[in-house]
Amino acid sequence: MMDHSGVETTKVFTFEEKENTLSVSIPEVLDPQYGMYVWPCAVVLAQYLWSRREELRDKTVLELGAGVSLPGVVAASCGAKLILSDDANRPPCLLNCRRSCEANGLSDVRVVGLTWGEVSPDLVLLPKLDFILGSDVFYEPDDFEDVLVTVAFLLRKNPTAQFWTTYQERSADWSIDSLLRRWKLNCVDVRLESFNADEPQLAGSTLPGRHSIQMMIITLKTDSA
Repeated sequence: MMDHSGVETTKVFTFEEKENTLSVSIPEVLDPQYGMYVWPCAVVLAQYLWSRREELRDKTVLELGAGVSLPGVVAASCGAKLILSDDANRPPCLLNCRRSCEANGLSDVRVVGLTWGEVSPDLVLLPKLDFILGSDVFYEPDDFEDVLVTVAFLLRKNPTAQFWTTYQERSADWSIDSLLRRWKLNCVDVRLESFNADEPQLAGSTLPGRHSIQMMIITLKTDSA
């Protein structure tokens, strides 16, 4: 059961394009644990999903390190078959995944504990995936390779899948380029203005603010890539 010593609140994010509108509610707990509230990267990734919503219908989507799961909830609300995951050793974060689903009437979302870098039975037994999501999973440099080990494993099982990820620039010295080469992964940067995410306020929120956010699509490197 969650420790309720933190302050609980709910944020509503509204995505709009012409006559199309989607509002999602995300419960937050203002707690020192990373996965308890919405980070700037999550809103940018959710905006990208909203811009690609026609491609998501009936596709199987896995969110890694989901926390309060804004991107995943948007994907499911756009018709994707969603699996949410977070650290198997952090039950409160898994509970947050479930709370976000409940807040948006999503009753058929599977929540699994996956620890980056570990090839667990839950990881091996995942169904065929079309898209993998990761919002600010490149936060701690010590975790970068573990994240990519997990992503590489999933992409080798699902060679046509793509890993859609956003990250916040925190240091010019941090790079995943050598790790991408080691794990034979290809990376393409996506410009934020291409999906109307180059603004300090998105989806009716004050996020991402003035943070510098980048968006990437990572795929399995082919012989021709």
